[in-house]
Amino acid sequence: MSSTLGTLFLIPNTLGDDARVEQLPWVLPNETITQTAKLVHWIVEDAKTARAFLKAVDSVSPLACTIQEMQMSEWRGVARNAKYADAVKPMDLLKPLIAGKDMGLMSEAGVPGVADPGAELVLAAHKLGAKVKPLVGPSSILLGLMASGLNGQRFAFQGYVPHDAQDRIARLKQLEVESRKLQQTQIWIETPYRNTAMLMACLNTLSPQSMLCIGMDLSLPSETITTLSITDWRKRFPNETACALLQNRPAVFLLLA
Repeated sequence: MSSTLGTLFLIPNTLGDDARVEQLPWVLPNETITQTAKLVHWIVEDAKTARAFLKAVDSVSPLACTIQEMQMSEWRGVARNAKYADAVKPMDLLKPLIAGKDMGLMSEAGVPGVADPGAELVLAAHKLGAKVKPLVGPSSILLGLMASGLNGQRFAFQGYVPHDAQDRIARLKQLEVESRKLQQTQIWIETPYRNTAMLMACLNTLSPQSMLCIGMDLSLPSETITTLSITDWRKRFPNETACALLQNRPAVFLLLA
């Protein structure tokens, strides 16, 4: 590993905008906050979110420079960057690292590289021979699994389930079969405005005895985590109107058949 290269620090972000300053001591260790405050060169998924987070960090540990003075580039992943007609490549964004400067990589929420396009940049840093340093912070996937009561020895994260109604049903049935066969907890996330449709699909598709956990607003003051059988979920949410209580809240879904 070359001594002339900087270190790529993987900086966890909070899981929501509410009371961000108040959240920091609960979700980030002092060492993570202190190291974050030292960084000047950044690659972020969303600059607006990153600036809000860094402003909160500054209130706890003063930043090395003003947010306006920071060098901040956005990275949404190869596919999404192409959608925005942005031809930038991972190596282009790592030039400060190559010049010996430490850099921070920040997700829009949670930890970089997990359900996040940052993995492409981390791999590029490894190809350079640079040191990659992950810092401790919140992950909705692991927080949900910890609090679910479901199998934490065997689990698989599935990303997003298809939003087309028929494709979603087929995928849920497949996940249930795999869970039952392997005794494996299946974990997925959904765009918040589709939460109601997702829960309705689960209630209409999955077996009565299968266990479903829904964790919402994890690590936030409004956090709720509930694990019930599909039978009991149907009693609690008998129709789409009742399910609307879940709408527009960041959620993680966990299934054990």
